[in-house]
This record gives sequence, structure tokens and C-alpha cells, in this order.
Amino acid sequence: MSLLNTEVLPFKATAYHNGEFIDVTEESLKGQWSIFFFYPADFTFVCPTELGDLADNYEEFKKLGVEIYSVSTDTHFTHKAWHDSSETIGKLQYPMLADPTHVVSRNFDVLIEEDGVADRGTFVVDPDGKIQIVELNAGNIGRNAEELLRKVKAAQYVRANPNEVCPAKWEEGEETLAPSLDLVGKI
Repeated sequence: MSLLNTEVLPFKATAYHNGEFIDVTEESLKGQWSIFFFYPADFTFVCPTELGDLADNYEEFKKLGVEIYSVSTDTHFTHKAWHDSSETIGKLQYPMLADPTHVVSRNFDVLIEEDGVADRGTFVVDPDGKIQIVELNAGNIGRNAEELLRKVKAAQYVRANPNEVCPAKWEEGEETLAPSLDLVGKI
């Protein structure tokens, strides 16, 4: 079953954020855009390149009112140790959510049960707590924060303009489409 347009299921997790441990729940998401960025494990290879890419673009996401939650099944203590020991991970300013109980990973249907780690899943959640974008990548394929940023802008645009849709490769400021019978077969 698709998670698109469904509400984030209840959870409570601890995150490492700005030198502190904080609690995050599904209620923390209400009223803002959020990204859940699942990755397999701390102290690995592809994961730090992705998290570093998000960190490099974090200010752009913040300008759009988006909070990023990186999520793995590691503990919050492991997140802190990785943050303290890696130059790349040390620049993260967004919360690193710990999911050692696998509740969050199961809620988003990304848990690889036999390995106890999460798939590379990206979920964009709107201010109502509903999932608007779902993306899954194989474990050996990294994601691109700039493409994610483009998708968030599109999701925000269509939320603000419900009678319009964003075509392929749409960039902020470009023309959108107003679905109608007149367009059928004309594009």
C-alpha cells in the first residue's frame, strides 16, 4: 500500500541535535514541512556523502520552512559519536533521529527486517503531517539534495495552488499546467 497522502503514524524517538539529545514525535512535524531521510547506518560509505550533501543545502531547505530528520536504526549515542568524529557529519545542523526500536522505520515501511537497517528512503511531509513525496533508492545509490529541494518546491507550489500541476523538470518560477479537458492530447 502506498504511503502517499497518509498521515505519519505515531512515534517517539530521540535525536542528536546541536549538541543535545531531543525528543521528536509525529506531533513535532505539525505546522511545518519535514523531510525524513532514512539511511542504513552510521560510520558507512554512501551515507555520509548524502548527509553532507543535505548539510550543504540545509539553509535552502530552512528558507522554505523545511526541517530535515536524518534517520537510521543506530542509537542517539552512536549519532553523537559519528558527529564528533567525522568532519562531514560534524557539519550537520539538522536532527539525527535514532530508531533502534525500528518503530519509525516500520512506520515508513523502509525497514530491512533481516538486516535491522533502513533502506534509503526519502519522505516529504506537509504541515498537516501527510506524506507528499516518497522515494526509495537501492543501498548502493546515493541521493541528490538539490533534486530533493526542487521536489519540495514543487510540492509547496501545488499545495498553495491546488488547481495547477508541475510538469517534468519544473523549476521555481517556470510555467505550470492547469489540468483541463482542453489539454488532453495537446501536450
